[in-house]
Amino acid sequence: MLHPHLPTPRPRGRPWRWPLREILDAVFYIVRTGAQWRQLPHEYPPWPTVYWWFRRWRLDGTWEGLNAALRERLRVANGRQPQPSAGIIDSQSVKTTGVGGVRGYDGAKKLSGRKRHLLVETQGLALRVKVHTAALQDRAAVSLLLDGARRRFPRLGHVWVDQGYTGGGRAWIEQEVGWTVDVVQHPPKPHGAWVPLGTGADPRPFEWRRFPPDRTGFRGVLPRRWAVERTFAWLGQSRRLSKDYEHLCETSEAVVYATMTRLMARRLARI
Repeated sequence: MLHPHLPTPRPRGRPWRWPLREILDAVFYIVRTGAQWRQLPHEYPPWPTVYWWFRRWRLDGTWEGLNAALRERLRVANGRQPQPSAGIIDSQSVKTTGVGGVRGYDGAKKLSGRKRHLLVETQGLALRVKVHTAALQDRAAVSLLLDGARRRFPRLGHVWVDQGYTGGGRAWIEQEVGWTVDVVQHPPKPHGAWVPLGTGADPRPFEWRRFPPDRTGFRGVLPRRWAVERTFAWLGQSRRLSKDYEHLCETSEAVVYATMTRLMARRLARI
């Protein structure tokens, strides 16, 4: 399934020593186990070779192309159109390590690191991935995520977002991209009620009585938004994504695409 979308050797020059399947297996091992490149087991090709191919495929867009090809094939296998007509947008703040690179402080999540910004279709398969500093709010970073998305996904016309995209984020999507936006959020909690104090036909006066504070925690699954939350859970199963270990944001995006490629390849192999 992946072979038609991988580069082929040139007719001239030194022949390739390592099959691309072994290179892919080595990259998937790094992504799944979270090992360092230098700790790659000896049954795989040498780690400099594997990293060279991983970097080359990041620069030429092969990882994003593999993700798109398998996503369309999996959607057809599930009885859907290759191109989606609706999607969900959300972000996940993750901590970074001491490798350096772009980072920032997310005041809402109280952590210093980066954000993984995802656009997924209704089954949770990734359409676009953008990694940026955690200091950038969702409504301000949505333009980075959806740059060129209208041309890339011509059938897509509706997205679901959370309340972090209200205001400028929602307006930018509707005006610049032309998609309709539905903000999904929990209903507001009632804080109190007016209770009559009198009796008879005229129960006045009234008194405002505040309800006791509710227990904080999980409030239930939100419609549609659970799909993108499940995608973040899928990514969390790959230990390379437990934190952001990469120096470049583009490398982090390539790791996400590689993780989704591995996930979809395993699903298609069972069909």
